[in-house]
Amino acid sequence: MRGRTLALIGAAGLILVIVLLHGMLLPFVLGAGLAYVCDPIVDRLERLRLNRTLGVILVFVVLSFVFALSIFLLLPILQAQFDTLIRSLPRYLDWAQHTFNPWIRRIAPSVGGIDADSIRQLISNNWGSAGGFASAIAKQAFSSGTTLLSWAINLLLVPVIMFYLLRDWDRMTAFIRAQLPRRYEHTITELARETDDVLGHFIRGQALVMLVLGTIYIVGLWLAGLDLALVIGLGAGLISFVPYVGVFSGVCMASVAMLVQTGDPYQLLWVLLVFGIGQIMEQMVLTPLLLGEFIGLHPVWVIFAVLAGGQLFGFIGVLLALPTAATIAVIVRYAGRRWRESRLYLEE
Repeated sequence: MRGRTLALIGAAGLILVIVLLHGMLLPFVLGAGLAYVCDPIVDRLERLRLNRTLGVILVFVVLSFVFALSIFLLLPILQAQFDTLIRSLPRYLDWAQHTFNPWIRRIAPSVGGIDADSIRQLISNNWGSAGGFASAIAKQAFSSGTTLLSWAINLLLVPVIMFYLLRDWDRMTAFIRAQLPRRYEHTITELARETDDVLGHFIRGQALVMLVLGTIYIVGLWLAGLDLALVIGLGAGLISFVPYVGVFSGVCMASVAMLVQTGDPYQLLWVLLVFGIGQIMEQMVLTPLLLGEFIGLHPVWVIFAVLAGGQLFGFIGVLLALPTAATIAVIVRYAGRRWRESRLYLEE
């Protein structure tokens, strides 16, 4: 009983720390997440007789190169897409005022629709153009030196935290295991191993699913002639880890962009075709191949976990939602197994 009380106090203390310090935890959560994802790669390098520190440095250099190359290649394209979006805003506002608002009022008279005039006035007064918008952001950022310094420190801390956690990952996990009560050490180790299996497969598999879906959406929308193909396809791919949210938001944004750009409702068939192909690939090929059914994270449970984490702790909660969901799912399955083995359940 005393050990359980201490465990409950420790868990409550951990939750309290997250609540009180969630504003400063972002670089630590990101660094730990990257270290967790990269640890199997470093372990494989160790099995090839490479020193762990050298393996960490090699993985770190490769990741840095890939990140820098992605920024170098994508940033100019994203800037061009952003400029296109800014120039197209008057057309979007006109479409909202003269097409969307009359349609929504016929369906739901009580809904006021989009106040396009207020949005247009806001843009005219504050930004006016892409350059004005960028200047406004820069001015706001540099007007608060503390905020800018905090963001810079957080960005610099992420790779530092990732490097040291990845280097000492095995040592830290061995230390934690050594502190477990001997009576429960085997059970806790098995639950941790099962959680790692579920979470590792889910995160790595879902990352590949997001990459493939984002590529399908970007290429498909570009072939369909959509000007904002990169922005919409990339966004839909990135949020596809929340089941059905990525495809739904992508279809909505791409449909509006296609209607405003072409004015032809039949062009929406291309949008539906692109996202339909993406969904068929996800359900028939990507999910069974990369995720598998054994992972056991139901889509509704994933959606609830992400929304609950965001509601409770903001962006930090969203990042911690999947590890928490995987842990709870493993504990629930373990409790179910113990219940079915219990004398009360087996009594007739």
